[in-house]
Amino acid sequence: MIHFASPAITGLVLTTKRNTMQIFPEKARELWNQYELRALVLTSLVLQIILILIGNRRKLSSTNKIRVLLWLAYLSADSVATVSLGILSNNQGEDTSKSRDTNSTIDPNYVISAFWAPFLLLHLGGPDTITAYSLEDNELWLRHLLGLIVQVGVAFYVFLRAWNSSTMSLLSVPMFVAGIVKFGERTWVLRSASSEHFRESMLPNPDPGPNYARYMEEYCAKKEEGFHVKSTIIDAGKAGQNPRISNNTNKNTTPTIVVHSTEEIVPKAHRFFLVFRRLCADLILSYHDITRSRSFFQNTTFDSAFKVIEFELGFMYDAFYTKAVLIHSRIGIILRCVSFSLTVLVLIAFVFTNKDAFLPVDVVISYVLLVGAVVLEIYAVIIMLSSDWAILRLSKHKSVYSVVNRFFPTIRADKNRRWSNKMAQYNLISTCLENKPPKCLILQKVFFVDKILEKYRHMYVKEVSPDLKELVFKQLNEKSSSDFKSCKEFCRRRGDHVLKTEKLLENVIFGKTIELEFDQSILLWHIATDLCYYSGNDHPNNQGDDANRESCKLLSDYMLYLVVVCPFMLPNGIGQIRFQDTCAEAAEFFKERVVHNKKEACRMLTAVSTEVPPSAVKGDRSKSVLFEACIVAKALEESMGAEKRWKVLSRLWVEILSYAANQCGWKNHAQQLRRGGELLTHVWLLMAHLGITEQFQISKGHARAKLIVQ
Repeated sequence: MIHFASPAITGLVLTTKRNTMQIFPEKARELWNQYELRALVLTSLVLQIILILIGNRRKLSSTNKIRVLLWLAYLSADSVATVSLGILSNNQGEDTSKSRDTNSTIDPNYVISAFWAPFLLLHLGGPDTITAYSLEDNELWLRHLLGLIVQVGVAFYVFLRAWNSSTMSLLSVPMFVAGIVKFGERTWVLRSASSEHFRESMLPNPDPGPNYARYMEEYCAKKEEGFHVKSTIIDAGKAGQNPRISNNTNKNTTPTIVVHSTEEIVPKAHRFFLVFRRLCADLILSYHDITRSRSFFQNTTFDSAFKVIEFELGFMYDAFYTKAVLIHSRIGIILRCVSFSLTVLVLIAFVFTNKDAFLPVDVVISYVLLVGAVVLEIYAVIIMLSSDWAILRLSKHKSVYSVVNRFFPTIRADKNRRWSNKMAQYNLISTCLENKPPKCLILQKVFFVDKILEKYRHMYVKEVSPDLKELVFKQLNEKSSSDFKSCKEFCRRRGDHVLKTEKLLENVIFGKTIELEFDQSILLWHIATDLCYYSGNDHPNNQGDDANRESCKLLSDYMLYLVVVCPFMLPNGIGQIRFQDTCAEAAEFFKERVVHNKKEACRMLTAVSTEVPPSAVKGDRSKSVLFEACIVAKALEESMGAEKRWKVLSRLWVEILSYAANQCGWKNHAQQLRRGGELLTHVWLLMAHLGITEQFQISKGHARAKLIVQ
């Protein structure tokens, strides 16, 4: 998504502009030529303000409005700054009349406009809150490096043409340095976050291990001398076994670990981030990484576990999309002090500089650029001091932390969100009942957005409830109490294990469900859950049953949202084809019977006789699973009561959710961090912390061989 204009492209833009302006009256052309550069420079500053203000907001919001505004500002910012530099390089700097305060032949108006070139470099460096809009931008860091060289070269060319040994030219030098620093920071951060360099930064130092050749020489020498020699392993961790603390999880012999304040959570989350970021580089976790993580997550509350993961994913977001890793390092702090000091110094010097030779409008714009640069730097410092990275540093110094807390309340705001805490919902029956033609359909088709808008028209959002978090955490924690081999097997379960343990596979109807493709299984269980949810006979007996019932409904609609809107987060399949075929059949069914609400729709569906299998009537032409789901829902109601039914369905949906989380690639998880985050991503990381991951492989612990000579 990174774009920069080469001199050829800039020249093409300027040529096109000249040809286009010929159609306007001469006075309009003169007015545009006079104020074009001024307008573009101010626009560039406004775009920087937008980026720094809402750059971090997208990780807290799942709405499209912020993302669209940020996308437009991000794409426009580089283009506007680049075109402005191009116009500066094409302007004529020679003075056709005598200057009022210098004997040089350089136009004073060009001198002050050339003073704006370093500010455009500052803008090209971008704010701290957003360096990359998507992960693909990080992979294009070489292109951005070339852009850095080209744009600095253009700015330097403008600077040399405007040089006349005046105070204004001298003030351009420190701003030029500050601009290069900011632009260079962005390029370095993009390079560090690219997949290749991100992976290289986590590779351990080469380890040849114990000297095998020397060990065997000693072994053979002792044997030849007539000794009875035996090689034994000492201090070896037994692979596939849980540490002692894990085996005691369900016995309540270990006190529950609870973290409350941000000061406690941030250091713990950062320690886990430094280890589990390997998941984002396709690296393997070690036995000791998992055991240390399990010792915390198996013995804490669901609330503490999800809080730590929330902060941990916040660090991950910063590493991929912001300058946080650099600006909170020692070199980053030094560079920030340099750029800020130079900008403030230039502002003070500009105040006392003689500006009689320049147009008042240009002087005002220069003040706006200088004050804007200083204010943006101050705002960036405030953001830096109130970030989790600053809390991490300050938490090591209690006295300093308490002082800073007085001035920055956000640091002690433990309830501040680090993600949207929302889960999108999509319901098939609701979609079919609301199947009305959208407004302005013709206009939508002209702009090729009709299908996109149709998807989002039926989508709605709900909070991730504490009951749902507790349900997921409790079931995953139970699964992690077994050995590592069983945990790996759990990664490949997608609901079949629940049916097996509940002995439901003896029923032919349930037995057929385990043979379905994953997206087909989601659709089938989604409709079956809805039919049970709106059944007139399915009332919860107690509060616990009601929590399971509501959690099942949330997970069911969430998984269908992934099938329809985010299929890239699920295993390959034809889920969208199955969804549209099922919708078509359901819409036709409801239209024939004039159904108005979901409860009535579900009652009518379950009333349809399914004595003949749907596949025997429809064949394989349609991929609809509507009436197959009705058969499953009826079997659920006939085989068990409401209490057991919702317990089984809750376990089944958590297993389906876990399978989807494990199968989703880390890049897709990381991409969703910039869209407010996904529950699926939090579950993926929780599973890894509990050892339920396939990115874990070790045959033996850290072993050391020893010769025993007798």
